Amino acid sequence: MTPRYDVREFIGTPAIFASEAMRGLLAQVEKVARTNATVLITGESGSGKEVIARAIHHYSMRSTKSWVDVNCAALPENLLESELFGYEKGAFSGADSAKPGLFEIADRGTLLLDEIGDLDLRMQVKLLRVLDGASYYRVGGVRKVSTDVRLIAATNQDLKTAVEEGRFRADLYHRLCQIRLLVPPLRERVEDIVPLAEFYLAQQDSRLHFSGEAREKLASYPWPGNVRELRNVVIRAAVFASGAVINAADLPEEFSTQSFSQNLHTMAALPDLERRAIVKALEETRGRQQEAASRLGISKRTLQRRIKTYGLAAERTVTFAR
Repeated sequence: MTPRYDVREFIGTPAIFASEAMRGLLAQVEKVARTNATVLITGESGSGKEVIARAIHHYSMRSTKSWVDVNCAALPENLLESELFGYEKGAFSGADSAKPGLFEIADRGTLLLDEIGDLDLRMQVKLLRVLDGASYYRVGGVRKVSTDVRLIAATNQDLKTAVEEGRFRADLYHRLCQIRLLVPPLRERVEDIVPLAEFYLAQQDSRLHFSGEAREKLASYPWPGNVRELRNVVIRAAVFASGAVINAADLPEEFSTQSFSQNLHTMAALPDLERRAIVKALEETRGRQQEAASRLGISKRTLQRRIKTYGLAAERTVTFAR
């Protein structure tokens, strides 16, 4: 049977494009890719920002060169500089040999800085200088390094608000926004949900398929965790499937009638949904933030920022040992 969707693969990452929204975004990507402009990709966590970044590299004139990606929120601030710009032997304790930075590794290729909103202000200054074409020193180095890198940045934050609050430099924001692409959340591209679910299910076991009722449940669910959540739900359903057909009853408890109606009701207030998910994750992990962040599919630093945003720091649910 011919698929009802478009399957693309970008440097090892398969992607599904069924909705007009995503097909339109891909058309924009193909145009943007032919330039050397810096691109800022925004969208909710798990919506597919990295897939779009890989597509830009795939369609660019740099596609045969290096693709390098780093999650800025996953690295401690004291290590991020040495990861990006490299270091020389003896630059600090444990630096037994020189190491090129990610900018050098990505020379003539593409570098994705994911979660760029988590960069501290000091690193933002250094990044801006490099983006403006300035050479830089490795940590502990005495020789300047020059690179030719296509930079793509991604974030689930509102950087305009971060600029207003003094957490992000306005000049860096405008430098990154030469081209801005917004990846819509999964709930706004309903046509993608079932094709994505069927694709992920076939990856697990090609003999399995969803019942009509299960497909309806999947298509109507709000998916606060976007594509990442969808994939996890499909994997779980495949693991616990008792036969060749996955029925609505085989889906997680969130898809039950009661839970489902509650989810639809909270769609009008996604921040409240996110807040509750964070509280639940922290309760279930006894406040262990790294474990809670992993369950939520976000970095620990992002979780800590959300805790502050929602005023959870003073609540008992987060007073367990960190």
